[in-house]
Amino acid sequence: MRQAEIVGRPLRGPEFGSYRAADVAWLLKDLSAAALEAPVEEREAAIQSGRAHYAESLPVEYQPGPEYRRLFHTALAESAERLAYAVGLVTEMILAARGGEPVLVSLARAGTPVGVLIRRWAAYAHGLDLPHYSVSIVRGRGIDEAALHYLAARHDPARVMFVDGWTGKGAISRELSAALDAHAAATGRRFSADLAVLADPGHCTTVYGTRADFLIPSACLNSTVSGLVSRTVLNAELIGPGDFHGAKFYADLAADDVSAVFLDTVCARFGDVAARVAADLPGHLAADRTPDWSGWAAVTRIGTEYGVGDPNLIKPGVGETTRVLLRRVPWQVLARADAGAELEHIRLLAAERGVPVVDVDPAGLPYACVGLIRPGAGR
Repeated sequence: MRQAEIVGRPLRGPEFGSYRAADVAWLLKDLSAAALEAPVEEREAAIQSGRAHYAESLPVEYQPGPEYRRLFHTALAESAERLAYAVGLVTEMILAARGGEPVLVSLARAGTPVGVLIRRWAAYAHGLDLPHYSVSIVRGRGIDEAALHYLAARHDPARVMFVDGWTGKGAISRELSAALDAHAAATGRRFSADLAVLADPGHCTTVYGTRADFLIPSACLNSTVSGLVSRTVLNAELIGPGDFHGAKFYADLAADDVSAVFLDTVCARFGDVAARVAADLPGHLAADRTPDWSGWAAVTRIGTEYGVGDPNLIKPGVGETTRVLLRRVPWQVLARADAGAELEHIRLLAAERGVPVVDVDPAGLPYACVGLIRPGAGR
């Protein structure tokens, strides 16, 4: 694909999404006018039967009740300093890895709030104005090729750092690596498969703020904490040659939007953690950060124990479990018996949806919880 064949142009707020224009350029096609939402049970049945890919449609986004929304604000207030510290560490690692001149490329949608935070830390701590894009990656379909061509035409691929919110079992890490290998083979352009995340409980990347599985409040909600942008869509009826993958802007949810609240609350704690980040960074960089993929091994064990043959139905970690409860058909939640208040929002969401939460032995489980999607849902 030549640059001239790229159809799309970057989308920015406030025309698309609620983030400030400087925060992120969405390399996406605006599908806001398309009717893409399907009932959760119907959509789950189509995905599990193989009749449709999950990226061809959108779930009807579950809107939690008032008690859960209050819990989000409480969790954000309690975790803001921890989040700011992780943002600081991972940003400094990115700067060290890319010679102080990275191009941030977030994986939409969960990576985008984190990419914005990383960009703001770089501005706060170093006066940098880093370019930040958000692109689509789809499990089983790879990363958006049109977006990669757009980036390569404007930036040295060696400067790019891909960003996501957290790791689960490592499926996206593997997808990214395979897609970039294929892109390099086809074009001769090599993007590094380094993936920077706030939390890496799956132990499948080397650039992270922490490997603890803790609550990142941007996982608690859907579009209303992610710039009012849907998850990404790859549907042949709407995405043509040269198009970026698509997404919708849910402007009608503006009254419930807490995207700026999330960002501003975390950024307000940068000054409180800056000295600690500077003191801890040398040890963090010197540590053995080699991925051991222990998360993937844990998922394999869980699949065997619970009779779930498809690993895509096992979603480990606080963030992934929250997603299961918000937009899939959950079967049950496995929770470490020692997780405590960290999972309060999980237990509340599960209660709202009538999903059992099973306390399990912490031994051998690198995650605070695991969400299981109901096999055969909707059939």
